[in-house]
Amino acid sequence: MQSSAAILDMPPKTPSLRQQAVLDAVLSLIVEGGDPLTMDAVARRASCSKETLYKWFGDRDGLLTATVRWQASRVHAGREPIDAIDAAVLRKELQDFAESWLAVIASPTSVALNRIAVAHAGSHKSNLGAIVLANGRFAIGERVKPVLEAGRAAGLLTFEETEGAFRTFFGLVGRDIQIRLLLGDALPLDAAGIGRDAARAVEQFLALHGPANP
Repeated sequence: MQSSAAILDMPPKTPSLRQQAVLDAVLSLIVEGGDPLTMDAVARRASCSKETLYKWFGDRDGLLTATVRWQASRVHAGREPIDAIDAAVLRKELQDFAESWLAVIASPTSVALNRIAVAHAGSHKSNLGAIVLANGRFAIGERVKPVLEAGRAAGLLTFEETEGAFRTFFGLVGRDIQIRLLLGDALPLDAAGIGRDAARAVEQFLALHGPANP
């Protein structure tokens, strides 16, 4: 469970440039897998004091939460309010999410972060597993769902339950890619391949949940 101090002292949604440098330092340490991920190690790598880290992030869980949020912010999902949506806008929003999410999960940073989160969840070593779930997959879902609901309101999508529709889309985009990456499969995921995979997932989702397919 994340401490109340970490929640109260979390950085703003868009961290300052200096805070971004600290969060990038955390991600670098995770990818390298060398130094234990301690406040001391982060302070050394980011060239700042531990006092500053505690002031900004509250504690280690607060720092990890901010780091996961920073990584997840690279996924384009529901970043702009949708007042009116048509078929072209809906397709663009879904495509943008799919491409950016695939690019993020295929990065060495996300692979390393998720491997550590799984290991920690299994050994109860830290709250990193819960932090990654809450601020990664679950938070991203809450940003995509309004897009799906706007599509339904406009008569472009049909579904009964928003969470179920999102899980279908999420599964079509991700397929078995993430588990294969976590297990060390060297998938050739370049920008062109990601674009094709994303487009196919969007087409499949629209075929399942388009207005003719309640």
